Amino acid sequence: MTRPTLAIAGLTACFGCQLTLLNCEAELPTLAERFDFTYFPMGSSRHDIGGEFSAALVEGSVSTPDDLETLVKLRSRSRILVAFGTCACWGGVAAMNNHLSREAMTESVYGKGAGPTGSFNPCPLHRFVTVDFSINGCPPEKHELLTTLAALLHGTLPVFPQYPVCTECRNRECLCLLIERGEPCLGPITQAGCNARCPAVSIKCEGCRGPVTEANVASELEVLLEKGISREEVIRRMRRFYPEWDYGQRS
Repeated sequence: MTRPTLAIAGLTACFGCQLTLLNCEAELPTLAERFDFTYFPMGSSRHDIGGEFSAALVEGSVSTPDDLETLVKLRSRSRILVAFGTCACWGGVAAMNNHLSREAMTESVYGKGAGPTGSFNPCPLHRFVTVDFSINGCPPEKHELLTTLAALLHGTLPVFPQYPVCTECRNRECLCLLIERGEPCLGPITQAGCNARCPAVSIKCEGCRGPVTEANVASELEVLLEKGISREEVIRRMRRFYPEWDYGQRS
């Protein structure tokens, strides 16, 4: 039986999503038997994109011409393209200041008189190519990655939860950090799948898994403002992992 061929690539990112795969230490021997990791620069000495792929898992946002060239090549040669991690899905931390002047940001980093960097505002993969499937998370959950790979072996894709972190939090009978403690928890608008790891230990949700489907951002913003948290702080927290929310018309 021919093994599915995989491409695992990173664009503008910290490479933590790819590290999630390498951290599947107990499962790596089985994965190596079942898949041909044809292109995986972080884990292999083969760095040329060649041939066709059953699937490509791409980490990171697109912020340079080289990023875009790599993404287009992988899309054209892959049957399935997977946005791997929150940066690939939504832009993530790299894009959190896209609303600011890029020239001003360049100057703040490189000093006055800095020339063009050759980069542009970081954007998620779907801005440029068709994405067939997404694995949220910063970094993604190990079980969701393995579930996705197992589904690819069977020629299908998994179905992940489509409800907010709050559901998992209440299932674990946790104290509500937002309502009962008045902390700026983003659980109500964040995609589940982490089993409420942070709220379960009294750490407010930062929204690292990106937005849940049909997130009620206006209601979340209203609740946080009522708790006495400044509008600027609320928007800053929301933009950290999902920069595309529209705050201009919220009150």
